[in-house]
Amino acid sequence: MKIYICILCALAVCDSLFSQKNINRGADERSLSRSEYFSWINNTNEGPSEKQSLINMDFFEWLRNEYGMRLDIYAFDAGLIDGKNFYGNMESERFKRKFPEGLNSVYDKAARNGMRLGMWGGPDGFGETPESARNRREMLVSLCRDFHWALFKFDAVCGPLRENKEEEFMEMMEECRKYSPDLILLNHRLGLKKAEEYATTFLWEGRESYIDVNSSNVVTAPHNRVGAMSRGLVPDLRRLTEDHGVCLSSCLNYWEDELVLQAFNRALLLSPQIYGNPWLLSDCEYPKLARIFNLHRKFAGLLVDGMKLPESYGKCAVSRGNSRTRLITLRNLSWTPQSIAVKLDSEIGLTEGKRIRCRIYHPVERILGTYAYGQSVKVTVLPFRSLLLFVSADENQNEIGVEGVDFEIVKDVPGKPIEIKLLAFSGTETDIRITGVHGMKKIEISGKDLTKTITRKSGVRISFPGEKYAEPYHRKIMDLPSGIIPRDADALYEATVFAADNNALEVRSLYRSGDTEIAQVKAAREAFFSQSAFINRGIWDKNLFDGDMNTFFGVSKVKGGRRIRGGCFRLDLGCPVFVDSILVKVNNEYMLQPLMKEEGNFAEVSSDLKVWKSVLFLADTVMNLKIGKEMRYLKLNPFPEAIAEVEVYAHGKKLNSENFKASNLFADAMECAGAWVGSFDLQQIPKGCYLCVAINGKHGVEGAYAALKVDGNYVGASSRAVSYPANPWENATVRSDSNYTYFFPLNKSMERKQIEAFVLGYEPDKLDLKPEVWITAYPTPYEEKTMIIYRE
Repeated sequence: MKIYICILCALAVCDSLFSQKNINRGADERSLSRSEYFSWINNTNEGPSEKQSLINMDFFEWLRNEYGMRLDIYAFDAGLIDGKNFYGNMESERFKRKFPEGLNSVYDKAARNGMRLGMWGGPDGFGETPESARNRREMLVSLCRDFHWALFKFDAVCGPLRENKEEEFMEMMEECRKYSPDLILLNHRLGLKKAEEYATTFLWEGRESYIDVNSSNVVTAPHNRVGAMSRGLVPDLRRLTEDHGVCLSSCLNYWEDELVLQAFNRALLLSPQIYGNPWLLSDCEYPKLARIFNLHRKFAGLLVDGMKLPESYGKCAVSRGNSRTRLITLRNLSWTPQSIAVKLDSEIGLTEGKRIRCRIYHPVERILGTYAYGQSVKVTVLPFRSLLLFVSADENQNEIGVEGVDFEIVKDVPGKPIEIKLLAFSGTETDIRITGVHGMKKIEISGKDLTKTITRKSGVRISFPGEKYAEPYHRKIMDLPSGIIPRDADALYEATVFAADNNALEVRSLYRSGDTEIAQVKAAREAFFSQSAFINRGIWDKNLFDGDMNTFFGVSKVKGGRRIRGGCFRLDLGCPVFVDSILVKVNNEYMLQPLMKEEGNFAEVSSDLKVWKSVLFLADTVMNLKIGKEMRYLKLNPFPEAIAEVEVYAHGKKLNSENFKASNLFADAMECAGAWVGSFDLQQIPKGCYLCVAINGKHGVEGAYAALKVDGNYVGASSRAVSYPANPWENATVRSDSNYTYFFPLNKSMERKQIEAFVLGYEPDKLDLKPEVWITAYPTPYEEKTMIIYRE
């Protein structure tokens, strides 16, 4: 009887096993990564358009043609078909208005550039009838059948999957994967049950990565991406995890360090993965973006297998590769450089080989040399940066490089000359030799032919012009001691808030990167900033000076707004100038609020931030502020929440507004409760240097500000980590109550001048602060020479 029961149980188990479906999830843990861009923050919930998407694709086509960078997936984010709290279809007036050619034009453009399409949406939309379910299913299946769709990102923001619709959903996914077997399904906070096994990935920690909106620093630091760089490792190094990629839209400095960690440390199925507005990078940064993508594609097979390294390698260090070749990612989340000994043996997963070639790929490229198996190679990880190290016993992994100097591969595209930047500090010289190049016809450095000498064993000596740095460009200047509250504390506060702005984070990124010479970059920027959704939100102060009463600069109400103690409208003319009058215009009495028509109000004007004069004016849709004196600064409090135009007149003529700027979120005045003061001078200021005034401790939300006096002149901090409050494009900036770091750009005119640094605290019960002053630079202040290698 027992034998009979055992046989029945065995048969039941076998029957269950054979009846289980072999579910295709689109990828597994050993699938190679796919690079992706998705359009969230380029558009918000109003959705993308055909015109703007094609312009964006022109940008990626340019990157491919210019630098050989290939993008696997271009994904439309929210609003293509579905939207927040609703399900749509491709027959709707809304979709046809945005995509008059349907998906044909974007599909053709993507296919020509080796890209496949993806989209954001919701998991349901099946409606209440068999017909509505068939229509929803057919629409999504058609994307795979007709357009070789690559990715569905299903998000709970659209709506959940009803439990009674899970069978419909699973059948739809099976049908989709008949046409797109590698279709990725991203599970964004859906709470799936039976349908969970059809999802390819899950959103790690449920977090997005928009800097200073969804991700921010919790310590003082010289840039805003330290919070993002501090993210740990995904559970068990599972690659079928999604980390939401790297947002290239706000706070762009040190984006490359975050992307190296995303692409090589976590090395998830979707990597490198970027989103937002990469066209807001500066022209000189696109070679680095392409290089990271190209290296990842080159080493994709090695990145599948990873291991966590011992604590001696720093936080969350990972080694990926096989028995003969490893790619190691390190990070340093402190203010001082960290030296790490990398042992070339099984400790990092290297188990074969005798002679191990070692090379750094990031933050610059550097050939370290060849070491014996079992030796250690020392590397220095710079403060708040990442490092990518390559070690290999495989001779086939040799790549072009330059010994004796730091360098960056700018361009290495078949059929075109190779371009390399040689990097060293000013006033230094070094012997260099080129390696890993075959079939060379000619090699030039800064236009000089060095073909015969640079390949010799002894190489060739090159020098980098300029004065040698007497001190490290990154160093601590001083701790700021507690002191007496300065008499001009109000002027110091005003210096910083006038130096700052409340524009959308993307506007700050545009100013940070400067003008572009690249047509595709210019077109993508213009498409973004000229879209009606961006203009109509009134989040750029330039709207005040464009001569258009249909635009405005206003106070955002997103998440209750970010006004500090009621806010204050400030106008900076850029320099002191004689002013007859200032006209402030609004479109109607509603926008005039909280001012009431024909009531008297006062403005304040100043030329030096110390002495202010009150000016009486009557509130109206056109307000005439009669000045009649030299001024630079204007303050209005209270003020209209949506101002359409500001015009400044002198001697009967309207002044050029090119250098005007405005803000509206900073507090009018605050009573200082404590101060920290110190003075110093700088004998040398390398290019790109800035001061960091790091306020360690809990000071309260907007409870501490920093400012400088340089040779007696007020200098404000134009940026900060966490970011100053902004009138947002997508969502409100974070509110933090501790560890602000204020950034002050430096220039040569400040050398050998007395610099006084001030920290002002405004919360009487939060004055246990430890401010420090550091100097650093971004990018690293190298001198550059260009090497061109012409192929045979």
